Amino acid sequence: MLKLSGEALAGDGTRTISPEVLNYMAGEIRAVTQHGVEVAIVLGGGNIWRGGPAIKAGMEPPQAHYMGMLATIINALALQDGLERNGVQTRAMTAIKMDEVAEPYIRRRALRHMEKGRVIILAGGTGNPYFTTDSGAALRAAELDAGVILMAKNRVDGVYSADPRTNPDATKFDHITYLDALNRGLTIMDSTALTFCMDNNLPIIVFSLDTPGNLERIVLGEQVGTLISKALEIPVASPS
Repeated sequence: MLKLSGEALAGDGTRTISPEVLNYMAGEIRAVTQHGVEVAIVLGGGNIWRGGPAIKAGMEPPQAHYMGMLATIINALALQDGLERNGVQTRAMTAIKMDEVAEPYIRRRALRHMEKGRVIILAGGTGNPYFTTDSGAALRAAELDAGVILMAKNRVDGVYSADPRTNPDATKFDHITYLDALNRGLTIMDSTALTFCMDNNLPIIVFSLDTPGNLERIVLGEQVGTLISKALEIPVASPS
């Protein structure tokens, strides 16, 4: 399960969706599919719509959340186009019924698409307000029995003790447990999604997609970014 932020699609921020970024992401994903890996993608919508400021200005939260879901569908269609232009068979599936635009999300159909080598893009979050696309990625990863959630971050190559962009003393973790991340209040994903991953033993790798080849290196088993999982088991000595 690959989780991409909507902001990443904007590139330098001068456009809502950058064709150059789409083409780059499509190439990175295509490289992974050539290893026979089944790929599902969840996209955010922050490059188009952010509900927080609208809610603070008086908009009803459910309305703002539904608008954000629609933004993720626009991004999904853009990424689908980019992938298919790069020769990757793709299906966009939505949690909100929109038959003229994309397939409805049906778990067994999604599994069948992946079995056939198609990349699936899962848009519309969970289909419910008050849940982020992080929660959507965690939920779909559990439903589809994903081996790992890959959280692509902008300009950050892993999980740090503090924001490395503002704190030069921040240290990077190669591995951290779910509980430690929650206790430290690290902004990896929202706490609901992180707790869900902990409860369902879904490992997370936080990495930077800005470095070409990072996604493929992860798939090939290299140490990239930060692994978030349960505590490493310590062998217990047998009584003599």
